[in-house]
Amino acid sequence: MAVLFRHIFQSPPPPASSSSSCSASLPSFKPRPFFCSASASSSMEPHPTKFMEFPYVSTPHKNLMVHLVSTVETRLASHLLPSTLPPDVQYYQNDTATNHASLHIRSGLPSSPIDFILGSWLHCQLPTGGALNITSFSSYLNPSTDAPNFLLELIQSSPTSLVLILDLPPRKDLVLHPDYLKTFYEDTKLDTPRQKLEKLAEVKPYFSSSLYIRSVVSPTAILVRVEAVEGGLSLEEIIENHIGPVAKEVLGIWLEQCALGKREVGENEKAELKKRDDLVKRKTIEIDLGSNFPRLFGPDAADRVLGAIREAYRV
Repeated sequence: MAVLFRHIFQSPPPPASSSSSCSASLPSFKPRPFFCSASASSSMEPHPTKFMEFPYVSTPHKNLMVHLVSTVETRLASHLLPSTLPPDVQYYQNDTATNHASLHIRSGLPSSPIDFILGSWLHCQLPTGGALNITSFSSYLNPSTDAPNFLLELIQSSPTSLVLILDLPPRKDLVLHPDYLKTFYEDTKLDTPRQKLEKLAEVKPYFSSSLYIRSVVSPTAILVRVEAVEGGLSLEEIIENHIGPVAKEVLGIWLEQCALGKREVGENEKAELKKRDDLVKRKTIEIDLGSNFPRLFGPDAADRVLGAIREAYRV
């Protein structure tokens, strides 16, 4: 998953008695999931299919997210358990109805290499006008395999600009394990999709201000800023004809080589993988989600959503 909360929301915390709207400029990247928290009200009606609606983004953007999630759930159907999220975590909003979000989590069967899949969308009205829309989809593997995870996020702050984050984050040190680099990044030609996108005039590299983030993504990670300009391709055209095909290509590599690939992992290595995986998950909650959920939506709602995430993370 992927979370940008630490970098998106940079305003001081609101008073404890109020809920805040989103505030800040386009974020710096931090890999993990995107969420806003739920309203404190317990009377919200269930929205079991709300996640797949992606109601605040363009049709090409929605179609891409639906395709990616549906592809994974279809290909990995025999590996996944049904979602058990309560309705007020599947879909939630703040008390002033300026922020809306949806969360989707399905854990893997105990016999499966899939740890869990996690998707989310966030719609947040900005104090300066307009809105921030973030859609995210991640797939995590457990320590029965050392293969990389899958991560995709689209962060749109205006009708003409977005940031794309697409990666298979490594779960081993690539310097200490050059065979891992060769297997998952060189032999799969995983750098080719990035090269395709960067040929577009509207696409520029996106650099995170966090050195920690730069250390955990792969060398083939796609971190780009897309700026549609008058007389050129529209953002919708870029998503449909360029971002979409690249995202589907990377997902296909992940499914074939990582999720469904056979990897032999010894007991000692499993322990090291679990230690590293748990550290990344714990940092996500402590540094990003834990600090921003209460800030924006109060402790009760934060506890509810973070509790569901901690359960999926098993940390």
